[in-house]
Amino acid sequence: MSVASVPQAFPAPSGVHALQRDPINTDAEVPPLVQAAVDGAAEMSAERIVALDVGDVLAITDWFIVASAPNARRVRRIAELMEAHVKAAGGAGPIRTEGLDEAQWVLLDFGEFVAHIFHEPSREYYDLERLWSDVPRHEFD
Repeated sequence: MSVASVPQAFPAPSGVHALQRDPINTDAEVPPLVQAAVDGAAEMSAERIVALDVGDVLAITDWFIVASAPNARRVRRIAELMEAHVKAAGGAGPIRTEGLDEAQWVLLDFGEFVAHIFHEPSREYYDLERLWSDVPRHEFD
């Protein structure tokens, strides 16, 4: 059975099923510290940078940033630059950091937002954008 053929058992309040892949684009601006982290990722040419506004559906944070790189060395460097840009914008460093040693999926928890930096094959495997497809998203070039 493919994902597309799964029956819509529990539709989201907006009527959008959580398994649909259509992104919801929004004109609302991202918070300054989220933008600072995005800028840090972009400085190292992170690929497919997306900010997901999860605040209405997730109690532990307001935003997810998802980005990726083709190798572990760049994943680590993107994480370092995200942290540096957030600090330069007046934010604190991450509350918790996970995955830096392996650099397949690095998680930086800044409280207000959580940054997920993936090695590209891991990003494809976990596909966070699909899991959170029913929240507003911002895509960055």
